[in-house]
Amino acid sequence: MTRTQFFVVTAVLEVGAGLALLMAPALVIRLLFGSSEIQTGVAMGRLAGAALVSLGAACWWARPDRGGAASKGLMGGMLIYNAVVVALVLSATFGPLVGPLWAVVVLHGAMAIWCGWSLRVGR
Repeated sequence: MTRTQFFVVTAVLEVGAGLALLMAPALVIRLLFGSSEIQTGVAMGRLAGAALVSLGAACWWARPDRGGAASKGLMGGMLIYNAVVVALVLSATFGPLVGPLWAVVVLHGAMAIWCGWSLRVGR
């Protein structure tokens, strides 16, 4: 299997899983983990943690790539991630942001703007 094939298969699988979790989280979680809400919450927290570590590692390892196709793809993916985080946090609260949620929105909003700017100017 080539790297290109690996990236294609990974993209299809992970985007599919991500879209399923975004569109029907209760159904997907029930199918994957059964009915225990506490265990499901812990498992989903760990999965989210693994995904965040993976994003951080990918960004760290992409540092030397200045303007290559891979770094542009990663930047585009990070733009989508940061914008979706802002949208999900804002839609989930349906009211004033309490606690540290306002910081999450500000941080991810700023990161999304940075990603968009970087993609536009090519840096």
